[in-house]
Amino acid sequence: MPALRLITGLGNPGQQYADTRHNAGLWFLEALADQLGVTFTKQVKFKARIAKARIGDQELVLLWPEVFMNVSGQSVAAYAQFFNVPANQILIAHDELDFAPGRTQFKSGGGHGGHNGLRDIAPQTGSDFHRLRIGIGHPGHKSQVSAHVLSKPSAIDRALIERTIETVLKHVDEIAQGHFDPAKQALGNLKSD
Repeated sequence: MPALRLITGLGNPGQQYADTRHNAGLWFLEALADQLGVTFTKQVKFKARIAKARIGDQELVLLWPEVFMNVSGQSVAAYAQFFNVPANQILIAHDELDFAPGRTQFKSGGGHGGHNGLRDIAPQTGSDFHRLRIGIGHPGHKSQVSAHVLSKPSAIDRALIERTIETVLKHVDEIAQGHFDPAKQALGNLKSD
């Protein structure tokens, strides 16, 4: 797979959403920036904050959208189109209802799976981007999904999510090069207890 040029995390802007499940993708992005020692600067043109980073020999950009989840393409696709970043060189971290907290998976290509952020991005970039799907659990019925994603996880669930993010971050060199298998294997070996 080609090396990555853009890594983004999806969520909602504003302090009231910072600790909600829907912002799990931004939790990953923030942890990655901390590990790399980079800071974000506002880029009004892309409705985002951007940090330039180097991981091994790979130069790439971390993009923090400052738009609501449902219009994530206003940041992610706008940046990708302006700098001619093909979808297969983009990694999008996002919350995943279909996985329990503590389960995380890389996926390349495919549909949006009902995720509104991906639903907005894919028509503008193509759907060949890579995803880091961060499990937040499902509330049990679709009528409860909105309240679930916009609420804070329990302390136990948050710790499980953070542990999977830490595991992914141990493999950032391979991930930046587009080699997800080492991280996939490490995530597959995680125990939920």
